[in-house]
Amino acid sequence: MEVMADIYAFLMGNIVTFILVLSLLVFVHEMGHYLVGRWSGIRILAFSVGFGPEIFGFTDRHGTRWKISVIPLGGYVRFFGDEDASSKPDSDKIAAMSEEDRARSFAGAKLWKRAATVAAGPIANFLLAIAIFTLLFSVYGRSVADPVVSEVKPEGVAAAAGILPGDLLVAIDGGKVETFDDVRRYVAIRPSQEIVVTIERGGQKLDLPMVPQRVDMTDQFGNKIEVGQIGIVTSKEVGNFRLQTYTPLQALRESVIETRDIVTGTFKYIGNIFRGTMRADQLGGPIRVAQASGQMAKLGIGAVLQLAAMLSVSIGLLNLMPVPVLDGGHLMFYAVEAVRGKPLGAKTQEIAFRIGLAMILTLMVFTTWNDIGAS
Repeated sequence: MEVMADIYAFLMGNIVTFILVLSLLVFVHEMGHYLVGRWSGIRILAFSVGFGPEIFGFTDRHGTRWKISVIPLGGYVRFFGDEDASSKPDSDKIAAMSEEDRARSFAGAKLWKRAATVAAGPIANFLLAIAIFTLLFSVYGRSVADPVVSEVKPEGVAAAAGILPGDLLVAIDGGKVETFDDVRRYVAIRPSQEIVVTIERGGQKLDLPMVPQRVDMTDQFGNKIEVGQIGIVTSKEVGNFRLQTYTPLQALRESVIETRDIVTGTFKYIGNIFRGTMRADQLGGPIRVAQASGQMAKLGIGAVLQLAAMLSVSIGLLNLMPVPVLDGGHLMFYAVEAVRGKPLGAKTQEIAFRIGLAMILTLMVFTTWNDIGAS
């Protein structure tokens, strides 16, 4: 009975929350494709949240089949003239179409309409993240602290560089610092890379170069994470801990900045992997995301929404990768078409789609392996 209770708790705490969050993100992503496709006059055959066999659905008056499918790890919008859910054109079917039907197919639409329809999915994910962050900042505000040092770890690089308790951090690499969290986030994704921290001490500003150390940490849920640190902390007394509140417009501005920082942080992490300054085992797949969903659910709806916003940005970025099968791969084909004046040949596209599918499957296996190793 205890084992069954543990299984039930895992399913309810992790899997259910994961499916709900991912389904929301997939729905918004595919709705971006759907809305712009409809606006462009392209006929839409199916809108699916999930892959595989249909669980339930209905057909609307436009002939679009709306459905929930059994595998909740994505979704798709299938346009008229597509061979499959990846929007690969069915050349034989398109060639046999009448002029009227071809004009309503995805492949027969003007290049800019196809590009706009494809780009609308990732853009919808970014807009969703901004909307969620705006809601969170408007309702909950944000805990902040002044960038004032209360303690310098003797073994840290900040001590070696000359930072002292009481120093005010005013800039890093020339960028203005407003809160202590600005420092933490900037340093975390730059292990083993030289940075210049500007401090203010006794009315004078000093530029202090240092190289953040790569440190393995454990978060509050026991997950191991790798970050850069320089060895400084602040305190409630020195840092003036407080809850920063925002008006809706201020929250919107902060949300755009937050989304931008997630994007730049993601690219920085990927660059660190190729440079060898961070390990690739931080990349997570469905298992780790499910675990994170359950962990956030324990902290409340605000934490779940924050995770949803971060995942929405990640889904948008992933889909913009220039890999055939993904949205970014389609946009890459359209860029080539714009230069050549005609689409790539059917055989070339077929080979590219197979390579892209192999790349995605390899990434899924790799991230799942990371998940299992981290469990």
